[in-house]
Amino acid sequence: MAAQKDMISFNKPFLSGMELKYIQQAVSSKKISGDGLFTNKCHTYFQERFGFPKTLLTTSCTDALEMAAILLDIQPGDEIIAPSYTFVSTVNAFVLRGAKIIFADSSDNSPNMDVNLVESLITPKTKAIVPVHYAGIACDMDPLIALAARYGIHIVEDAAQAIDSYYKGKALGGLGSLAAFSFHETKNIISGEGGMLVINDKQFVGRAEIIREKGTNRSAFFRGEVDKYNWVDVGSSFLPSDIIAAFLYAQLEQLDSIQLKRKHIWEYYYNYLLPLQEKGHFKMPFIPDYATNNAHMFYLVCNCIGERTALIQHLRNHDIYAVFHYLSLHKSEYYNDKHDGRELNWADHYSDCLVRLPFYYELSSADLSHVTSVIKSFFIK
Repeated sequence: MAAQKDMISFNKPFLSGMELKYIQQAVSSKKISGDGLFTNKCHTYFQERFGFPKTLLTTSCTDALEMAAILLDIQPGDEIIAPSYTFVSTVNAFVLRGAKIIFADSSDNSPNMDVNLVESLITPKTKAIVPVHYAGIACDMDPLIALAARYGIHIVEDAAQAIDSYYKGKALGGLGSLAAFSFHETKNIISGEGGMLVINDKQFVGRAEIIREKGTNRSAFFRGEVDKYNWVDVGSSFLPSDIIAAFLYAQLEQLDSIQLKRKHIWEYYYNYLLPLQEKGHFKMPFIPDYATNNAHMFYLVCNCIGERTALIQHLRNHDIYAVFHYLSLHKSEYYNDKHDGRELNWADHYSDCLVRLPFYYELSSADLSHVTSVIKSFFIK
C-alpha cells in the first residue's frame, strides 16, 4: 500500500538551530526574568538595524498595543480610527480603556485601510489613528502623518506582520509615535509568543518603562537613577522572560536568510499564479511603489465567498491546508451594535473572499509546485 502523503500545513515554525543553545545560556546566567542579556541584545539589534529610537520587548503584540493605549492616556469616550479588516487585538487594546472605535474601510486594491477616508472620520474626540500594515505591506503613511500633525493626534502603527518591511525607505514601525510588532509563531521572526513596543516619540520613553514594569520605576532603580523603586503609575507585567528573548535572538541572527527564502516562496506563488490572475480568476497582493514586500504571507482574493469556500475545500481534498483570514470587526458579535452603521464593503469583501496559502520556510519546490498545480486545476475545471 502506498504511503499516505503528508498534508502541506498552513504554517510551520522555523528553527535556526541556536534557540536551545541560547536558552541554555540564559538559564546558566542565573538571570531568566525580564530585561536580561538576551532582551538587551534584541533591543540593540532592533535599534541599530532599523533605527528605532527605543524598543521594549513585550509578552505579545497585544500587550504592546495595550501599553500604547495607556501611554496615550485613552479615556472613556475617546475615539480611535482603525481598519475593520484586522485582528481584534488592534482595537481591543483601546476598547479596554473605554474608547469608541471608528472603523475605516479597506481600499479596493489592498486590505489596508483606505487613507482617503480617514479625514472624514476625525472628530474632536479622535485621539489616535491605528493603521495596520497588512501582510507586511505598508499602509500609505504620508497622508496619515499629515492628518495627525494637522489635528494633533497620534499614530500607532500595528506592525505585527511588518518586520523588515519599509515605506519610502523607512522601516515600518518607525513612522508613528508608537508601534507594535508580533513574534507569534506565524510571523517571519518568532519566539512562540512575544511582541515589541517601538517608541518613536521620546516623550513616552520614561513612562513606557514604568508601565511595562507594573507601574514602578524599577528600570530607573537598576540604572542607579533612584535609590529605591516605588509604585508611581498604572501598569502591568508586560516584559517577557529572558528565555523568550534568547529564542528570539537566535531568530534575529538569521533574519536575512529567512527573508531570502520567504521572498523566494512569495515570488514562486506570484509568478506561477499570475496567468490565472490575468484571466480574472482572483487577485493577488498588490505592492505599491512606496512599499516593500517582506513576504509575510501570500493570499488570493477570490471573486465571491462561494468560490473561496470551494477553493479551500479543493485544496484540503489534495492535502493542502489553506485558510481564510479576518472577519470584519464592525460586524462582529461584540461590536456590531456599537458600530455607527456605515457600510464597509471592501472590508466585507476581503472577509468573504481572501484565502491565505501555505507559507513557511520549509516549503519545498515540490510543495510549491503541488499547491500551484492544485489551484490551477480548480480554476481550469
